[in-house]
Amino acid sequence: MIIQAFLRWVETARTGERTRAASALGRAYVDAQMNGLDRRAAEMAMTFLLDDPSPKVRHALADALSGCSTVPRAIILGLAADQPEIAYVVVSRSPVLTDEDLVDLAARGTPETRALIAARSFVSRAVSAAIAEIGDEEEILILLENAGAQVPRRSLKRIAERLGCSAAVRDLLLGRTDLPSDARHALVEEVGAALAAFGLVQVAIGEARVQRVTREACDVAAVGMAGALAVEELPGLVTHLRETGRLTPAFLLHALVTGRAEFFSAAIVDLSGVCDKRVRSILSGGRIHSIRALFESAGLGRDVSEAFAEAVLLWRRDGSAHGGGVASSVSSTLLARLRGQRSTSPALTAMIDLLERLAFAEERQSARDYALLAARQAA
Repeated sequence: MIIQAFLRWVETARTGERTRAASALGRAYVDAQMNGLDRRAAEMAMTFLLDDPSPKVRHALADALSGCSTVPRAIILGLAADQPEIAYVVVSRSPVLTDEDLVDLAARGTPETRALIAARSFVSRAVSAAIAEIGDEEEILILLENAGAQVPRRSLKRIAERLGCSAAVRDLLLGRTDLPSDARHALVEEVGAALAAFGLVQVAIGEARVQRVTREACDVAAVGMAGALAVEELPGLVTHLRETGRLTPAFLLHALVTGRAEFFSAAIVDLSGVCDKRVRSILSGGRIHSIRALFESAGLGRDVSEAFAEAVLLWRRDGSAHGGGVASSVSSTLLARLRGQRSTSPALTAMIDLLERLAFAEERQSARDYALLAARQAA
């Protein structure tokens, strides 16, 4: 009877009175201050208020019901389909909305709708995937900054593909430990491309040198990344590097002489098609002819395969003797041998240049360590 009287009163009440009444009705429903029969009547009354001509009334109802988990879904969906300032109230908070509802709202809603969904206290993997697929930069930034959002690794990769050109998005992605390695490398390439395209840098050191320096920096970053990955993630990175043309002989040699043995093995497995167990057996105990045959099956030329085979043998010989300095020992010894050859191919020339850079970097690091030690002893 009270609800019936309320409905008759609503027809003639002023907007302000209806607004306060809608808020009171919603709060009473949320606080469960009704018996079973009255609750059903209250639900009918709230459904009736969805058609109230004043957005203030509907907004008051949405505000009262937005945090309740027992409100009929039809009422919440009705409010979510209302004009923006009303819909945003329930979209941002209502626990009644299912993943399917949120995905649908994200697909047909405005950027503001997607931003509110991305900022919810909990965003499931399915909803995060939907936003990652269609969201613009602002929505993606909100999603990545939301600690309550469960973003699948595949969606992180998709975000990197779609919005890797955004510096803000790159920063957030690169700061995540769950970013797939191939996506991480692609973002590093984006950073390099952005620097190479910067006019001031091109004027300062020349376009050709910029391209070389950024490529070398990206290679160094990729080699460092390879050393930090779990073994099971290495094949994915190898595939990505091969598809992007990064698995050059110089790059592979860089990985080998800097101790990325697991990555190097994974790369040879990928390039040669030989099984992992066989590759590891040859690299760890095979004779030089079997090592060279393995490298040639991976697409390396005869002159290059000889240099790689020598590097592997040097690693076997010097690994235990030099410990942490083995990379320097292998690089310097191999560099001396390659310089002594009469003719060099472009691939060997690139490998010699790499070894020279590594040797120079090692000398600079040794000088820094010596200066630091001397300063400490003098203090």
